[in-house]
Amino acid sequence: MTLPYYLGCPSWNESHWLGSLYPPGTPAADFLACYASVFNTVEGNTTFYAWPSTETLQRWAGAMPDHFRFCAKFPRDISHAADLGEVEEQAERFEASLAPLGARAAPLWLQLPAGFGPSRLAELECFIRRRQRPVAVEVRHPVFFAKGDEERRLNRLLRDRSVERICLDSRALFSCTSVDPAVVHAQSWKPRLPTRPTAFSDSPQLRFIGHPELRANDGFLHPWLDHVAAWIERGLKPHVYLHTPDNWRAPELAFRFHRLLQQRLPGLPPLSPVASQPQLSLLDR
Repeated sequence: MTLPYYLGCPSWNESHWLGSLYPPGTPAADFLACYASVFNTVEGNTTFYAWPSTETLQRWAGAMPDHFRFCAKFPRDISHAADLGEVEEQAERFEASLAPLGARAAPLWLQLPAGFGPSRLAELECFIRRRQRPVAVEVRHPVFFAKGDEERRLNRLLRDRSVERICLDSRALFSCTSVDPAVVHAQSWKPRLPTRPTAFSDSPQLRFIGHPELRANDGFLHPWLDHVAAWIERGLKPHVYLHTPDNWRAPELAFRFHRLLQQRLPGLPPLSPVASQPQLSLLDR
């Protein structure tokens, strides 16, 4: 599959996708290869919680095509450290550990905690300057969304170093009124912040946290479809990641996004589903 942008989900290791994204009976060991035959990128959430072994990374590398992108998150003991300068050695070791993935491990995501504020921007700049791979940063401190001097300083720092500010949009999730445990859990820990469409390099990054009912996302997706189409037409190669509250329907939302984008970009090739077409009819519900 050759696409002018990267499209994916938060993970690939989801048994609930059997019969929709993955053919029934697919062994878990083959999930990544199946996933990578449909999508061309994935969020590296797993590295946020644990450092994968060399053997695991080599196994992943064997299942990922060369064009695939694995956006590995810096482990939380790095991103959530009291001082990024104090974990520089760990950050270097983490980068080096990704060698089996080659160029596929890019960009690396630095997902900062809500307490990481403007007083630490010099620390962030130093951390970014020392990286060997492209980096994208997600901030959650409210002042970085206040359109004041602090936000302008952050944006200038990132833009000057061609570091993406990850665009996080959770509006669709928080538009949902539900007692479903998955929705309640997602709303309890996902950030609720204003959207910030930015493109500071050739690879803008979008994380969209969706409503469990697919059609309910369309109004929230439409502005992003305009942004992504415009970025592609400018020659950029954006990354787009689609979430749902429990991510059981994340691939369906990704397919929906792509079909809507095809309406704005005639000639955009379709995705190639692994599972049978009747099962993918779920996408229109």
